[in-house]
Amino acid sequence: MGALAKLKDGADQPQVVDTLGGRMHIRWDEGAAATPHGQLVFFAEFLATTGVFERWVSSCPLEYRSGNAPDKRDVLGTLMLGLLAGHRRYAHITALRGDAVAAQALGMNKVVSEDALRRALERIDEAASTAWMRPALMQSVRQALDKPWVLDIDATIKPLYGRQEGADWATTRPSLDGPVMCCTPSGWSNLRLVLDVQVSSGKQHASVHAKAALGRLLDELGDKRPALVRGDSGYGNEGICWSWKAENNPTACACARR
Repeated sequence: MGALAKLKDGADQPQVVDTLGGRMHIRWDEGAAATPHGQLVFFAEFLATTGVFERWVSSCPLEYRSGNAPDKRDVLGTLMLGLLAGHRRYAHITALRGDAVAAQALGMNKVVSEDALRRALERIDEAASTAWMRPALMQSVRQALDKPWVLDIDATIKPLYGRQEGADWATTRPSLDGPVMCCTPSGWSNLRLVLDVQVSSGKQHASVHAKAALGRLLDELGDKRPALVRGDSGYGNEGICWSWKAENNPTACACARR
């Protein structure tokens, strides 16, 4: 916002930004309809400087054999654009198809269709996807975990629409009139930075179903483990707290009543 404010004050002086698609000149114009995602170019400059996007694309296990298949960079770039735009469904990708400025900022040739994106994600094996995404996620947050921090863990119910794998009726939310998934995020409480999410059936909302994922996250963090793990009273049982102690994990556990 600060950069855009400067542009508005000095509208006659365009700002130069080096993105993944090359150098762009940005000018604030309230009357022009260029792109609804104008601030993306500043984030694209960050991606170009750090090399985060390039490493993420190059390490992706997605492979095509057909000469008519879309470029891997276009597929992953479309996915990132959709996430940055706040999209929650594949169909929302259609709103990006005509935004050539956003595509150029990420060095893409074009924004692929929602069907191409859906088929691409289906081609990636689950194990290969985990081996691709988890190191990228850990690398992006490890440098911020040098000081003592608190890990929050809590289950939340997400209603689903249509037929999705693992969707089930929630036993604890009879008021919901459709299938749901149980998502258990683990994140840095102060920054609300999510480090991991365990996705389970709507009936698997108890703490035991998130135990394995939480233990895996603590092992991956190594010497960056949190000083305290905070959760609902369901996590304050002997099976979970004793397992952390038995593994010589210095992390403390704190639970609150519902």
